[in-house]
Amino acid sequence: MAVKTFKATSPGKRFMSVDNFSDLTKKEPEESLLRPLKKKAGRNHHGHVTVRHKGGGARRMYRIIDWKRTKDNIPAKVVAIEYDPNRCARIALLHYADGEKAYILCPTGLSVNDKVVSGDGADIKPGNCLPLKGIPVGTLIHNVELQPAKGAQLARTAGAAAQLMAKEGDYAAVRLPSGEMRLISIRCRASIGQVGNQEHENVDIGKAGRSRHMGIRPAVRGVATNPCDHPHGGGEARSTPGRPSTTPWGKPTYGLKTRRKKASDRMIIRRRKK
Repeated sequence: MAVKTFKATSPGKRFMSVDNFSDLTKKEPEESLLRPLKKKAGRNHHGHVTVRHKGGGARRMYRIIDWKRTKDNIPAKVVAIEYDPNRCARIALLHYADGEKAYILCPTGLSVNDKVVSGDGADIKPGNCLPLKGIPVGTLIHNVELQPAKGAQLARTAGAAAQLMAKEGDYAAVRLPSGEMRLISIRCRASIGQVGNQEHENVDIGKAGRSRHMGIRPAVRGVATNPCDHPHGGGEARSTPGRPSTTPWGKPTYGLKTRRKKASDRMIIRRRKK
């Protein structure tokens, strides 16, 4: 991937940059792996907005990604590298030896005509998937499961990679991209390598219209609202809130811990923040 910039022919293009998609080898997706994607605009099953600033955006279909990689010891050939509008990482189309097709996240170094395989005893090569017990300490991994056979949940964004730090007994210590250190069962699977498309973080949206295409609606500053809508609102002119920064519901914006306690918290060796 390479980032393309523009001449400043308009205010929107002055700082805009886009992906030139030079790493893609196929434009049209595999129809058998597509599903409709209904837009919820940030609303739950009651119709109440639970996530603000969502709505609109371009239509898109969902690509079914194989997060579990359970077709063990059946080699698959990488047929194409494709764009997925639902994520910032690239996806690779696999054709298994038994005729089945599947999408996986495309790691750095994986290219068309490469062979990938999953299961115990797989080689330590980008794209291969195997349990943590079979991966050497120090290896960069992605698509990491939190519970055996549940499917990958960690290190899935563009450029992300976790690192296997140690193994002892039934657990392995994994350093996540955030810096958090966590114990994970050695029966959990992970894919080898780093997720591709690392230059995605260098893309500058450049104008409001591109945010709307992605389904992101505008966010209004608290001090620009009425007092009935936000604690910072009101006043006859521009004014400071006169109080520590808060959310629209009056909770502190900075410093208040909102993380709920989970049973899996005992698996955290080192927090993301000290």
